[in-house]
Amino acid sequence: MVQITFKQNPVTLPGREVKKGDKAPGFTALANDLSPVTLEDSAGKIRLISVVPSLDTGVCSLQTKRFEKEAASFGDNVEVLTVSADLPFAQKRWIQENGTEGITTLSDHRDLSFGEAYGVTMQELRLLARSIFVIDETDRVAYVEYVPEGTSHPDYDKAISAVKELTNK
Repeated sequence: MVQITFKQNPVTLPGREVKKGDKAPGFTALANDLSPVTLEDSAGKIRLISVVPSLDTGVCSLQTKRFEKEAASFGDNVEVLTVSADLPFAQKRWIQENGTEGITTLSDHRDLSFGEAYGVTMQELRLLARSIFVIDETDRVAYVEYVPEGTSHPDYDKAISAVKELTNK
């Protein structure tokens, strides 16, 4: 089980730790228009899944903007998804306020399907733990980072490198 803290306090992450080489677990989350989105909806593409506790916080906002900035350089076969437990309406407002159109935000608020499948639900807070998953075109996990402290930034360079390795095959 992955051990992380949030504001230096230990939190419980029930579920299985996802590791490099695993088949990516399926999930259902909500798009900003409340339509269901699954992993299968982007089948055949490379996916960079950026997981944040809430878009309305400084680090989460910066993380999402950073990956949105990088998305343009990845090419058409890469989908950048940001997943949080924020309501879809809050995500839509955040996108409009920040002008970030190059990524897809998904809400895991309804049933925490993503959080449970990827072992990132912070049980005490009903938020998702900051993490990064890169999934290849065959649905294999190519890169994983569970950020040890929820208020810290992920290793952007390693995640971006993992995506670029897959696009340069």
